[in-house]
Amino acid sequence: MFSFIKGYVRTIDTVNYVLGRVVLYMVFGIMAILLMSTLSRYVLDKPVIWGVEMAQFGMAVYYTLGGGFALLLNSHVRMDVLYSRWGVRRKAKADSITFLCLAIYLSLLLYGGISSTAYSIHYNQHNNTAWAPSVAPVKILLVIGILLTLLQAISEFFKDLAQTRGIQLVPNNPDRDLLESSMTEKSSPAPAVSVITLNGSESLKQAA
Repeated sequence: MFSFIKGYVRTIDTVNYVLGRVVLYMVFGIMAILLMSTLSRYVLDKPVIWGVEMAQFGMAVYYTLGGGFALLLNSHVRMDVLYSRWGVRRKAKADSITFLCLAIYLSLLLYGGISSTAYSIHYNQHNNTAWAPSVAPVKILLVIGILLTLLQAISEFFKDLAQTRGIQLVPNNPDRDLLESSMTEKSSPAPAVSVITLNGSESLKQAA
């Protein structure tokens, strides 16, 4: 059982990491589409009807397929007023408890995505716009992204459970370590330094 869990974690982590590194470069394609759409409209006076809509589709696919990657690197936004002060095991325990909320949310999102995608395929659904593209391909990619995020959440849950018992299932991702170390440096208080005033007395002051 332990070897199965370890293999699952390693496989899902690898898939989301590789996919995430590829999807990162989609942002340049989205920027190029928006730039071309702007230039065609205001410089060439020949606007394209698909520019903004294609960029919207690209952005939706971009952040959805990158969901598992962000979860792997622990880069999602969180309220860490207390969390940032906790130790590794206490953080793992908190993440294990909150996993249930995340799993329910992603499961419902996945169910809705599959239902909506099946509807779009069955009825050949198109957007009600001048371009009128088929929405099924985009919805399929969104469902894949949600599924991979859910699988990554399960992977993180297994790692958190192991961490609460002092076990590390797989080596930490170097990118995650780099990101967390930079976050720790930003959130850590400035060191106190000794300051000598004009009257000769010495006091402690937080460094800027």
